[in-house]
Amino acid sequence: MRIMLDTNVLVSSIIFPNKRMDSLIYKVSIEHQLVLSSHVIEELLDVTKRKFPNKVKDASIFLTRLPYELIYTPSEIDHDFFSIRDISDYPILYSAIIEDIDIFITGDDDFNDVEIEKPEILTPSEFLDRF
Repeated sequence: MRIMLDTNVLVSSIIFPNKRMDSLIYKVSIEHQLVLSSHVIEELLDVTKRKFPNKVKDASIFLTRLPYELIYTPSEIDHDFFSIRDISDYPILYSAIIEDIDIFITGDDDFNDVEIEKPEILTPSEFLDRF
């Protein structure tokens, strides 16, 4: 399966590592095809610089060592695919839809009310419990 991670999942994995998050990253990157969008990577680096400046190097190393498929978030986005509470999250899920991602893993509650067929939206715990 092609699985995309949200920025908050990556931030948690880098800044607050624990056995459960390590297991998630391992499972997704080894047993499935991990996919990251250019938007998520840019957001990860921006959040790390702003909130955790002493972890910027860790984030860069993490991205360098992590095996993933990079997809590009288009600069022009069709905003008619779905509704989402936080419009700044739209490009992330839009990228997942147009790139035919099977599962999108996020800890962001703004994705809870999004009604789409694919990708399936799961929390890290839901994914680990199921797979």
